[in-house]
Amino acid sequence: MVATSFTPMASLVGGALIGLSAVLLMWARGRVAGVSGIAARLFPPYEDGEFAGRLAFVAGLVAAPVLVRLATGSLPLQTIEAGTVILIVGGLLTGFGSVWGSGCTSGHGVCGLSRLSPRSLAATGIFMAAGMATVFVMRHWS
Repeated sequence: MVATSFTPMASLVGGALIGLSAVLLMWARGRVAGVSGIAARLFPPYEDGEFAGRLAFVAGLVAAPVLVRLATGSLPLQTIEAGTVILIVGGLLTGFGSVWGSGCTSGHGVCGLSRLSPRSLAATGIFMAAGMATVFVMRHWS
């Protein structure tokens, strides 16, 4: 069995920052902080006055690890034990799921649940169950 580090304070602070940023985006722009929707609308055919805001949002996601590195001098150790093919298939399935489910974990799980959206409750339940099933299979049947 693979041991996983329990980091309650880092998780609490990270969750609070995600929640705060979602609230601020909704308050300031009236937009849901759904990463897949924001990133997808950076490309044509979407042409509106929101491009700069979308680009800043995605740039902030990319810049976060750089800021952590500058602030702490290192990055948390990350290991990925899957091969290239598994990573590509997983990425494609994740993208397909975001399109098919009309949103991603941030849009449904953070913003949709806080707005009591039945569709987001169903989507979050499905992707959480799929994630748990995947972890179970990978840890016990492989």
